[in-house]
This record gives sequence, C-alpha cells and structure tokens, in this order.
Amino acid sequence: MKRTHTLIALTLVLALSVAPIAGCAGDEPAETGSSDAAATTSDTFKFAQGADPRGLDPARIDDLESAKPIGNIYEGLTKYAADSTKIEPCLAESWEISDDGLSYTFKLREDVKFHDGTDFNAEAVKFNIDRQLPPLVDDDMPYASFTFGTVKEVVVEDEYTVRIDLTQKNTAFLANLAMSMAAPMVSPAALEAGNNSVMDAPVGTGPYRFVEWNKGEDLVLVRNDDYWGEPAKTKNIVFRFITDNSARVLALNNGEVDMIDGIDATVVDTITDAGNELFEAPGMNVNYMAFNTTRPMFADAAARKAFSQAVNVDELVQSLYQGYSETATTILPTFMPGYDPTVEQAVYDAEAAKAGLAAAGITKVHMITYSNPRPYNAATGSALAAAVQGYLQKVGVECTIDTFDWTTYKEKVKAGDYDVAFYGWIGDNGDPDNFLNLLADSDPNLNLARWDDATYQQMIKDALALPNGPERNAAYAACEKYVAERSVWLVFSHAKQQAGYRPGVQDFVYHATGNLYLSNVVVEK
Repeated sequence: MKRTHTLIALTLVLALSVAPIAGCAGDEPAETGSSDAAATTSDTFKFAQGADPRGLDPARIDDLESAKPIGNIYEGLTKYAADSTKIEPCLAESWEISDDGLSYTFKLREDVKFHDGTDFNAEAVKFNIDRQLPPLVDDDMPYASFTFGTVKEVVVEDEYTVRIDLTQKNTAFLANLAMSMAAPMVSPAALEAGNNSVMDAPVGTGPYRFVEWNKGEDLVLVRNDDYWGEPAKTKNIVFRFITDNSARVLALNNGEVDMIDGIDATVVDTITDAGNELFEAPGMNVNYMAFNTTRPMFADAAARKAFSQAVNVDELVQSLYQGYSETATTILPTFMPGYDPTVEQAVYDAEAAKAGLAAAGITKVHMITYSNPRPYNAATGSALAAAVQGYLQKVGVECTIDTFDWTTYKEKVKAGDYDVAFYGWIGDNGDPDNFLNLLADSDPNLNLARWDDATYQQMIKDALALPNGPERNAAYAACEKYVAERSVWLVFSHAKQQAGYRPGVQDFVYHATGNLYLSNVVVEK
C-alpha cells in the first residue's frame, strides 16, 4: 500500500513571510486593483546585489546571485512554504511514495505552459531530470549529483503522471526538488535550441519572464501575464549589480533601488538613519575556509589542525562582523536538526600552531578568495583572508592572497590551484544533508577541500536513508564530529540574514534559503 503525501514538514522557520512564495501560490485569479491604488504604487521593483549571476540555467549554477532571479523565472515540482522549509505542492499537485521509499509518483498540474508556449507535462519533467543523469550529465552541472544522485530512472506513466525511482532511500528528496539549483523545470524546446543550456536565455513557468541581461549592470524581468496561478502584483523586476558595499547603500538611500543585500555592520546605521528599513533573521549558512587536502602540505590532518590553531576565530568574528554573525562551533547552524553543541573544532593556541606548522615544514601558503560580499560574509572574502593572513604571520607563516571577482573565483576554485580557499554555504532546503554532504561530494565546486574519505562518504549515505528523527540527527552529529576531528574546514561564523529596503516596499519574501520571491511585492511611491 502506498502512502499519499501532499506536503512534508522540515522544522525550520526562518523567513520573512507576509505573502505566499512567488509562483505556485494558487489558481485563483488576482483581484483587480482600483485606479487609485495603481496610482500610488510603482510598476517596477529594483533590487541591488553585489555580483552578476553566474548564469540562468538552474542545472548550471550554484550561487545565490543566480538563484534570486531564477526563483522568479522558474518553478519546481515542490516548493517551500513562505515562512519555513516545509514542503508544499507546486508544479506537482500531489505525490505518492512507495512503501519501500524507492519510488515517488507525482501528479502534475495540467494546462501549465512554459514562457515560450511549450507544454509542461511528464515528458518535460523527464527531460529536465534525464539531462542531469548519466550519460547526459556534464561537468558544468554542479548540483546534479546532489539533487539527483539517488535517481535510478524517470518513468512517464501518462501525460500528467511521472514516477521517479531511486537507488536508495533519500529522506531529503522532496526538499531537494524545491531548490532553485538543478530542480526547477526548464522548457525542453529552449534547451534543445540552446544546445542543452539556457544560461543567457532562461525559459521557465514562473510568474516572471526574462527580458534582458546587461552584464555588469542589470537583469530585467517582466510579469508573465499568462501565468497559471495568481499573476505577480508588480509588473517589472530589475536586478542591479553594484559590487561596492557603500555604493549599494548609497543607491538605496538615494532611492535609486528599493532593496539591497550584502550589507555589513558598518552600514546598518547609515541605512536606518536615512529612514530605510532593515530586514534581519537567523542565517541558515556557514562561513568557512577549506584546506586543499590534495596538496601535500595539507594532506595530513595534523598540519590542518596546526594552521587552524593559529587563528583566534572568536576574536576574528567579533572584529569583522561586530555582532551580526555568531561564531561557528560546527558546520551546521545551531537551530538545524543534527547540530551537536559538544562538537569541538581546533582551539586557538598560537604556540601549538607554531610548533605544528614548523614540524610540517609549512612556511608559505597560497590563498585564494573573492572580492565581493556574500550572504554568509558581508565583510567580503578579501577582508576575511587578510585577517587570517595576519594571524598566520604571527606564527611564522607567509600567506599570499589572490583575490578575484565572483565569476572568476568560481573558475579558480574549479581549477584547484590553491592551498586554502575561502567560501561559504547557504542551506538550500533545511536538511542537514544539504550541508554535510558537501564534504562527500566528488564535485570540486561543492567540495572545495577535495576531501575523499570513504568512511565519511558511507556515513553520509547511511544518514541520508534514515527517517527524520533522533537517530538521523545523531548520525549527522557523528558526521560533524568526524570532520571536526580531521580539521578539513576552518569554520568561522553563521551570518544573520540581512537586507535593507525602502519603507514603501511590502510583501516580499526573503526566504531562509536566501532566495528572494517577488510575485507579491508591492512598492508604494
């Protein structure tokens, strides 16, 4: 007998929620506003972020700069609730899970079309998943293995029914299908026309259509007036790209944009003193430094621990983030299932660090970092790397730093020419596997440490198959302890989720996952 599911709860409530998530909001038509109301609201919402998207094909991106526009252009089979990571129906109206947990059968919404007029149906679902499975998957699909790594086969049962068979139980599978990476549905016709890529010409089913992307300047969306659900309330969305923090704040305070992110403690007063509002929520993220474990100097855990002992993390976090980030004691944020307060990282001890680094023969270290702010590090990668460099200098190690813009940095990470790289992670789905699976993944875009540990990989596989509850939480806590004992990462902090916005901006959803859903946003003039 099959168990019928229409939603699955993941117990994380973090996001600002004053309206349903963009798209998938229901089938009722929008109410017609009065002419007076129209006269008092703007037809355009302008959002400024610190970098361009890497691209607009969900299968080929792994960054929030890309995810923010993607979340308004595309939709997946499932979606998150506006105020949590609880799973709700979206392009799939309902689903059934087989008793053995290895088959998911989805009943799809009918009469849904992609922006190019292509029908959304079971064949479209199969097309989207199959392109991220062997033999079609390619090296530029960073989330394919994470999202669909347990998928055995996708079977079209009829026009609006699709079955996905798995190779093993995967408790996080429905949550993965709601993510803005890999999971959103793309028009098969557009993919065929674009040679399996829509990085510059996205075509989804969502409440907004793509208009244009002026690299280094802005990206423009317009309301999808043929949307299957409730039409978006604001006609145009403009994403502006302003790399400098102070320039982004100035644009907000001058009224050039309606909302910004990537802010740090130094600009909060500037934003609020100008009469603007500050959005703040607990952050589902981690800010860290990864050792390249394929380099001889950091192949040994003792050398990694000695390096970590040189850094006074508490002091660094307080100095850089001034109360807007909390010191990380584990990879997982404290509110997530699987968090264990007894896990211990390498403790600051300059003398032990100096002795350990000398014993390992480490005198020079090559660091790479990013120049722009990130949701997990508003102080920028440059400032964080310089702080670490200062600590290592005190114990006799010279650190050289190469700094790159975000797009270039992603390519440098992939190439692997570094001893140490600075990075971070924003939780995609509220599941501990989403964080801890990173260090079991073979993709260097996700596993920056390039750590290949068969014991850990099996621990992750076993934990993934467990049902939600104490046993599963304990399994992920054991994974945390295993990583910490081997000093694979040096974890710094968990940042608060922050954004500045004009007081006339209403009903946006800045989700716990870092996505920004805008179908209900209203901008008062």
